[in-house]
Amino acid sequence: MKKAVVIGGGVGSFVLLTGLKEYPLDLTAIVPVTDDGGSTGRLRDEFGFLPVGDMRQCLAALAPENGMLRQLLLYRFEKGKGLKGHNLGNLILTAIEDVVGSEPEAVAKTAKIFRLKGKILPISKKLVKLAAKYSSGITIISEHKIEVYKLKKGEKIIRLYTIPRARINSDAVQAIKEAKAIILGPGDLYNSTIANLIIGGAKKAVGESSAKLIYVVNLMTLNSQTHDYTARDHLKEIEKHAGRKMDYIIINSQLLPQRILRAYRKLEEYPVIDDLGEDKRVIRRPLLVKSAYQKPKSDVLKRSLLRHDSKKLAKTIIGII
Repeated sequence: MKKAVVIGGGVGSFVLLTGLKEYPLDLTAIVPVTDDGGSTGRLRDEFGFLPVGDMRQCLAALAPENGMLRQLLLYRFEKGKGLKGHNLGNLILTAIEDVVGSEPEAVAKTAKIFRLKGKILPISKKLVKLAAKYSSGITIISEHKIEVYKLKKGEKIIRLYTIPRARINSDAVQAIKEAKAIILGPGDLYNSTIANLIIGGAKKAVGESSAKLIYVVNLMTLNSQTHDYTARDHLKEIEKHAGRKMDYIIINSQLLPQRILRAYRKLEEYPVIDDLGEDKRVIRRPLLVKSAYQKPKSDVLKRSLLRHDSKKLAKTIIGII
């Protein structure tokens, strides 16, 4: 069975794993440890544990698609003093972590209890904050603050790092070393994907891997991180932080719905322009999911309205690994 590693976080990893779990693959998801917003941030502050949000998304992705378990892991409380806004999956992971003493062990126990397919690993076992330095000279500390910051005209993130510095989880190094394929993205370019690669030793592990390296280009820009970024801009940043060229680049070729584009325009976010030309590594496919995402009212964080179709994306990836 081929070993495949997904490096990212949030919705991007959820979409990838949901599709890939249907194939005979030995899956490992590697996720960032910098999330500090919403339910995850509240639990991180109160318990001092590694953030559980990205872990929970991956657990839900690996659960049966139409089963009660996935619904429970994704369930968000709409009311209740102290509970409103919290995600049940986050609470379950926090409780198990409190019992067993570490997040990696808590995730392993949870996966075993629910008989999920695949492994989930934090990129590091150290609790850190994400920091971004911008071309304007300012620095923002906090993944959530980076997420909600609105870039000024011409402003870009020029450096991403963690406070304090952290080393890569040895289990993640081993997974990367053994992988036949490593898939990066989609998801927030800096907060979800590159947030993994800036951890000490991660760039070296990926750069020295013999695995096929696959990058899935985002559908939309983010006014907090990638305003005016084209597909080539995204690719340049990924390759710089990964330490090697991508073997394959997957990008959507399907027209985006106008009603969704209108909603994004209000946020000053736009489709990522495909300027990759005749690069032989590029695979263009219609990859859009049919309906827009509807988030619960109690979810205060910004979420993607448009997503890749997990089945179409997985089929494309399977075709090249």
